[in-house]
Amino acid sequence: MTAALTFTSRNALFWGGFLLVLCTSLWLLGDVLLPFVLGIAIAYLFNPWCEALCRRGVPRTLASLLMLTLCVLALAVILVLVVPVVARQLTEFAAAVPGYVDHLRNTLQPRLHDFLNTLGEEDYARLRDTVGQYAGKAAQTLLNIAGGLWQGGAAIVNFFALLLITPVVAFYLLRDWTALVARVDSWLPRRYAPVIREQLSAIDRTLAGYLRGQLSVCLILSVAYCVALTLVGLNFGIVIGLLSGLLSFIPFVGSTFGLVAAAIVALVQFDGYTQVGVVIGIFMFAQFLEGNFISPKLIGESVGLHPVWIIFALMAGGSLFGFVGMLIAIPVAAVLGVLMRFGLREYLASPYFTAASRPTKRPIRPL
Repeated sequence: MTAALTFTSRNALFWGGFLLVLCTSLWLLGDVLLPFVLGIAIAYLFNPWCEALCRRGVPRTLASLLMLTLCVLALAVILVLVVPVVARQLTEFAAAVPGYVDHLRNTLQPRLHDFLNTLGEEDYARLRDTVGQYAGKAAQTLLNIAGGLWQGGAAIVNFFALLLITPVVAFYLLRDWTALVARVDSWLPRRYAPVIREQLSAIDRTLAGYLRGQLSVCLILSVAYCVALTLVGLNFGIVIGLLSGLLSFIPFVGSTFGLVAAAIVALVQFDGYTQVGVVIGIFMFAQFLEGNFISPKLIGESVGLHPVWIIFALMAGGSLFGFVGMLIAIPVAAVLGVLMRFGLREYLASPYFTAASRPTKRPIRPL
């Protein structure tokens, strides 16, 4: 019993120290980790296609080069075709925001005036102080988040380093992926290697299913929103649709942002409420398709990542490690989710859960 406890304590101390060193390294080196994190993500996402080419007889180096070339070409097409349109609409939208604010103020001010007239002076003063207090807190929170993302993503400023280092890291990792996996497998403790491999396979299924499926969902929603809003004739439809689709990797954020932004623009742009209803209907119909058909088909129910868990992971990662933390938040959430489910299964099968409680002897009271 003592040896087992000593062995368990040593394991806990080792892994606790390893996690502490890892978190400290992420915190200290966050500014320079962005190209490497992106390179690892690209290699991980393109590895299945690279494996498929290798099974067809293509050398690993050539297959890795082909995958990386396709990635660079896709990025170049996006930069040439999409970025100019998005940049132009963003500029126009920024210039039109003051007009939208004035229009909404002129529209809502009479109704707010009638509502405020029904309040007493004390109620009005309390409402004004409360709104000002919460508005100040919300603004400060947004500034803190933006500042944290900027500090954590300082590597973005060095744009040329990002463009040069990320493809190199992705190429070498993609080329040596099989050898790296075999090397890590050789380091596993032989006694627990089967259990560790089983959990790593579960992590890979969860992570791959979510990341590749969610990227497909974001792409489909972005294209659908852009096309539908453009056909309706909504101003800045491409920008709103693109941002709504890209933000869909955060549950409920993309659809909420798109619905609010599109509804405000439609209220200002169109005279009647028919077009506004059509714009709102686009987002409601898209969310119905996404929740009932697209996501179950592309992501499925087996990944085990609850929306609340994803939101918490993204907020925690951004708060602790900035932009890099948000990039690694989903992988860390997938790993923790698999390990927690494994720990729960072990607990439910252990004597701590299955052992029956001993009946307590009641003392005999004297007559």
